[in-house]
Amino acid sequence: MKVTSAEFLKSAIEERDWPRDSLPEIAFLGRSNVGKSSLINSLLGVKGLARTSRTPGRTQMLNFFVINRNFRFVDFPGYGFARVPREMKQIWGRMANDFLANRAQLVLSIHIVDSRHEPSTQDNELHQWLASLNATRPHLTVATKSDKLSQNELRKNFERIERTLSSETIAYSAATGRGREQVWRRIVEALTASSRSSLPGA
Repeated sequence: MKVTSAEFLKSAIEERDWPRDSLPEIAFLGRSNVGKSSLINSLLGVKGLARTSRTPGRTQMLNFFVINRNFRFVDFPGYGFARVPREMKQIWGRMANDFLANRAQLVLSIHIVDSRHEPSTQDNELHQWLASLNATRPHLTVATKSDKLSQNELRKNFERIERTLSSETIAYSAATGRGREQVWRRIVEALTASSRSSLPGA
């Protein structure tokens, strides 16, 4: 995929504020500080488009980015950060449920985990939920920060991640670009399938 343009569109929590057009969307989800923003910036080749921070829990709304003027990336708030107030966690939960279960424009969810750590209980719960929606809403697991591990460590950790989540996983490094082509291939497949299903008679 050649990225010719990428721009921030808006941030929003409530459904009434989400974009209303029919552009297909790719959602990015994961624990706080797992590297979602870095992954998005790496995929797009645009440094700093999605804001990164060393402070977990910085992203607090859905952030929408328009890519090539014909589809969107949607950056979700990170989950599992204890310092976020309970009320905000409840708002995020409702927002995630409404978007992932009901958003007509959603064509692919990318679940991001840290290749250095075993998936958490929340990682597993999210994976199981995404798997239950798989018939109409496919998802992909991506393990970031793979450059932080030796090949032997990465192999062992991947076996553990795939065993825990029962899911094929793509190793990714925002620093080296490892996995970039594989992730883009899956995104393009989802966008292509979406365009076919929208054709008359499909």
